[in-house]
Amino acid sequence: MACEAKVALRDFKISTQIGTYAPGDCVPDQHVLDLVLWIGSDSVLIAQDAMAHVFDYDPLVCEIERLAGDGHYETQERLMTRIVGACAGYQAIQALDIYLRKSPVRTGTGTGSLGMRLYIDPQSLEAMREGGGLG
Repeated sequence: MACEAKVALRDFKISTQIGTYAPGDCVPDQHVLDLVLWIGSDSVLIAQDAMAHVFDYDPLVCEIERLAGDGHYETQERLMTRIVGACAGYQAIQALDIYLRKSPVRTGTGTGSLGMRLYIDPQSLEAMREGGGLG
């Protein structure tokens, strides 16, 4: 039997400052993160109900919040890079899919979201770890 386990963080509104805007530009009123982490199924299919047997994602969520509030970012990509670096620090994470978006897209419409999505496969994530990570 093949098993695949994922931790999914969806629609996580983060408090951050991204971008530089001129008068009249559409300034986003929210930044939202989706993050999917591939982990070993042995961290989900457990014989005993104890935190020692599972992937504890709470410290990573706290680190994401800290990174988001760590100052002004010119680009979404830089914050994403730092979040990927934080994820690389957890050996339990085997691969990841990150999607950071802002909304609204245009002034006056109040609709739509626009963002960047990045998938990092196991080989690329391991290469990042061996190369000193990101951050």
